[in-house]
Amino acid sequence: MDGSTALAAGAKDHSTLGEQQDNALTLEYWHQKWETHDIGFHQEHGNQLLRKHMNTFLNGRSGLRVFFPLCGKAVEMKWFADLGNSIVGVEISELAIREFFTEQNLSYSEEPVAGISGAKVFKSSSGNITLYCCSIFDLPRANVGKFDRIWDRGALVAVNPGDRECYANLMLSLLGKGFHYLLSTFSYDLTKLSAPPFYVPDSEVKSLFGSTCNIQCLEKVDSLKEKHKKLGLDCFIEILYLFTEK
Repeated sequence: MDGSTALAAGAKDHSTLGEQQDNALTLEYWHQKWETHDIGFHQEHGNQLLRKHMNTFLNGRSGLRVFFPLCGKAVEMKWFADLGNSIVGVEISELAIREFFTEQNLSYSEEPVAGISGAKVFKSSSGNITLYCCSIFDLPRANVGKFDRIWDRGALVAVNPGDRECYANLMLSLLGKGFHYLLSTFSYDLTKLSAPPFYVPDSEVKSLFGSTCNIQCLEKVDSLKEKHKKLGLDCFIEILYLFTEK
């Protein structure tokens, strides 16, 4: 099955898509993923499509504020920091955040977040990486400001389908003037996979972000790996979108 066929098959399978829409994963589900190290979604060497389109995303600039929703321990945070940018991320798992700093050999401090019960903020000693440990929907109470860039890989596709509109509105509220927002989604046979990454149709991407953003599809590539084949999938299409200010 080629990419276009897979996209069409996914779009037509309304009944299975409906089943995904009914999914409501708890925060405990994600805590458990990190505690058992069941983190197949983590990319140890970073995202290759991001690397390929890095110049388009950054547009030749540095000194940018870059936001990572549901950041996990994404190595790309270190990439952008090393290029002279300021990184802010949010992640529900404290374990993931601590692993990021440890694996990147970065010293850090931590403190509670005023106004968000149980939340913590972790800051690199260099001051250019700040990671909040809390629900992403609590983040606005931390007054994190506006961002020049958002790298959304493994975030929109992990949010419960019923929360997508709320999530998209939050992301849009964080965008500053002249923003670039890079989004990675996936298309696959919906009858074979019901857990994240959830399928987000192109039409939904446009309905969520199209009123505020110009939307450009940069690339579609088959990212099929052995773990996908074990689920019975014969293609797993990654789709990379670039949103810019209208």
